[in-house]
Amino acid sequence: MRGSAIDPTSAPGGRRTRRAAGGMAAAALLLPLLGAAPSPSATGPATGGLQRAFASAAAAYHVPQSVLLAVSYLQSRWDTHAGAPSVTGGYGPMHLTDARTALTAVPHHGEGTEDARGDSARPALHPEPRVPDASALPARLETLPTAAGLTGIPAAGLRTDPAANVAGGAALLAAAQQELGRPLSSDPADWYGAVARFSGAADTATAAAYANDVYDVLRTGAKRTTDDGQVVALAARPGLSADTAQLKRAGLAPAADDGTECPAAVSCTWVPAPYEEFGDDDYGNHDLGDRPASQSIKYIVIHDTEGAWDGVLDLIKDPTYVSWNYTIRSTDGLIAQHVKAKDVAWHAGNWYVNAKSIGIEHEGFLAAPDAWYTEAMYRSSARLVRYLAARYGIPLDRQHLLGHDNVPGPTAATVPGMHTDPGPYWDWRHYFELLGHPFRRAGGAKGGLVTILPDYARNQPVYTGCTTAGEPCAAHGSSEVRLYSDHDEDSALIKDIGLGTAPTTGVNDVSSRVSTGQQYAVADRWGGWTAIWYLGQKAWFRNPGGQPTAVAASGRVITPRAGLTSIPVYGRAYPERAAYPAEVPAQAVSPLPYTVPAGQRYVVGDELPGEYYYAVTFTADSHRVVTGADLYYQIQYGHRVAYVRAADVEVRPSV
Repeated sequence: MRGSAIDPTSAPGGRRTRRAAGGMAAAALLLPLLGAAPSPSATGPATGGLQRAFASAAAAYHVPQSVLLAVSYLQSRWDTHAGAPSVTGGYGPMHLTDARTALTAVPHHGEGTEDARGDSARPALHPEPRVPDASALPARLETLPTAAGLTGIPAAGLRTDPAANVAGGAALLAAAQQELGRPLSSDPADWYGAVARFSGAADTATAAAYANDVYDVLRTGAKRTTDDGQVVALAARPGLSADTAQLKRAGLAPAADDGTECPAAVSCTWVPAPYEEFGDDDYGNHDLGDRPASQSIKYIVIHDTEGAWDGVLDLIKDPTYVSWNYTIRSTDGLIAQHVKAKDVAWHAGNWYVNAKSIGIEHEGFLAAPDAWYTEAMYRSSARLVRYLAARYGIPLDRQHLLGHDNVPGPTAATVPGMHTDPGPYWDWRHYFELLGHPFRRAGGAKGGLVTILPDYARNQPVYTGCTTAGEPCAAHGSSEVRLYSDHDEDSALIKDIGLGTAPTTGVNDVSSRVSTGQQYAVADRWGGWTAIWYLGQKAWFRNPGGQPTAVAASGRVITPRAGLTSIPVYGRAYPERAAYPAEVPAQAVSPLPYTVPAGQRYVVGDELPGEYYYAVTFTADSHRVVTGADLYYQIQYGHRVAYVRAADVEVRPSV
């Protein structure tokens, strides 16, 4: 997404959530009767006791340990993030929010030069960035101060000590249970209403979707090693059924039936992006279309907002700003739809991709204050993507489910300014597991293709520039693997000639790295190293047998036709000049500053006709879809996808 960190103002339903928070604070008078808060130091990370911290907090506040573990899993997957806050100012395993201290000025992931619309037929759009403001926050962003009042633990301890943080979460759940007039039962089935209230949601649909996810975790169980190296486990209870009738007494607003395009299993609200005319024959912030009847929807593009929910929703209502189709909230997974799927949002910086895609923003930061996304948001997003993929026939793979950082610049001039979200810390492996399409080995160990598949938690390449340029970022699991010019980590990084700069380890520099799920043709092997064809070069990455970062894959590849020394690469698949009718200006079929040299091979995605959607006027009567005779293949060229003309290549199965 464009713009700087965004102003968090009042939340939808903020008045109702403030009343709920007040009730929780009043419940502090009752909580001391349940037992004193556990000592933070007694079960802190130094003793490897996060599992014991859950047991201690559960006993002190009479919350079933399984409920406490499941709620925490849906927030953080039990990670601590070294005390760094999320986009909503959420701290620790329970994601206790203290946005007033966390949401200060933060860097934006882009360089500010990308035109989100990405169509050279219309002047570039560069909206003004917004300055963050933490003066007015909804109660769902201030659960940590409430927990401090309930437990007597200072706010600083709740932010930095995992055991204290867990105790704070237990106190909030117990307070919610008491407010609902429910007993502090040992049966997890009796806590559905309190779990729904813990979400901070203001409406029944969002609260129910959150609580249902928590109970899904309770039924399936979970076990994982956290980011600070501790093993935490929750035993499965497959036969557990919750008392969902409790939600009627939770005092939440009913959900509105507003015609959103969302699956039934998520909470979705309609916050429309305005289609308005203004200024000197200008308009915004999207284009009317007739998809998929007039043109296919091929892609879903994953973004992060680089700002908080309430400010983001203010931006989408601004006709002079840009647009996207959906935003997903961090705290509870609420989805807001802004642009109908039939229309074209301005989000990816490439008009060809925009015209054939749906853009989804996720409330989060690529790098700072910390690059972490809640499990509630991951799960809600995965449900939405599964729904969209089924509805529009979009394959669930990395050729069709793109990060914003995988979208190519449409022309050579735009390559350096393309955005880099959601960045190296988005967990693509986990995301595709939630989609029901996990990445797996396919083919023999010495086959001709590989799928990038590092262990997210163990894979921690060093990045710089998360806070101050040049400084190392905090150690963090990553979906991305670094590339070198030789089978040696002291060799030079791979250079992207389109950027015009030397490659770096910067968190926004995508020139020399590959991402989980992407597939490449093998160029060479050496010991525990594998080389692939990448940006017209042989690029090496560490791939040891004991801890592989890639697995064998199968599929098709392109290579230049016999007799050609190299072929051009394109950032958009536009029709040939002869295909344009008289009323539509022909668009240049301009190559990027890259080639595919003879002998190199690149993995094929779709075969596509050249296509251009002409939409530069407010009234849609002049809009046209131009389809050419020339065909293109989409390929995985570098970190970003690209296109080559079918006439220039041969397509072969991998060997």
